[in-house]
Amino acid sequence: MTADVTQAELLGRIDELNENPSVHGILVQLPLPAHIDENVVLASISPEKDVDGLHPLNMARLTQTHTHQKTRGLDWSFGNLDFPVACTPQGCIELLDRSGVPIAGQRAAVIGRSNIVGIPVSLLLMQRDATVTIIHSHTPDPAAVCREADIVIAAAGRAELVDAAWIKPGAVVIDVGINSVEDKDASKGYRLVGDVKFVNVKAVADKITPVPGGVGPMTIAMLLRNTLLAAARVAAKGG
Repeated sequence: MTADVTQAELLGRIDELNENPSVHGILVQLPLPAHIDENVVLASISPEKDVDGLHPLNMARLTQTHTHQKTRGLDWSFGNLDFPVACTPQGCIELLDRSGVPIAGQRAAVIGRSNIVGIPVSLLLMQRDATVTIIHSHTPDPAAVCREADIVIAAAGRAELVDAAWIKPGAVVIDVGINSVEDKDASKGYRLVGDVKFVNVKAVADKITPVPGGVGPMTIAMLLRNTLLAAARVAAKGG
């Protein structure tokens, strides 16, 4: 579709895909043109086919803790959930798990509160029994708050915001940000950096993800996993 597509045309196409049993996953590339309401579009996707994990119902399910029950109501292993989880937050948790980083009982700082990363990754960390603090533009002395964390997830969208002074020695840092900064020596006139000053923070952190090449490939991998799981759920129901 072209950038001048109407909202009605886009919603109509999504309806077609929702009704097509051979389609197991739908993703709407964001951001959308200014004349289209992103919230309306995301809510129009069938929750079962929402492989981006951004449908309001799927986001809401991240908040269900079941702490009032005698047993935990959900196994938060992604393959065992019956709903899709946002790809980048899911990738962050997968990186921690596969790197042998404990989550339960740890203090985690999430820098940024977007619906795409900050909020869902905070909820996932909470579900895995971390004590979570969200740092945002109105947080007093964010560096001091961040220094208390064992796990830092930077998703503010501000180039090289986080320096070594923000990081407790031995902390684990996941850099979700991807920003272009001017670099006259680069062939394109710019280079890509994260929200973290990589070289400085690497000297302090126990583990850190690079930009590019860190969280980005994990996001793609989790999108594929969401699609596979969506198809498996349909097959399990005899669809």
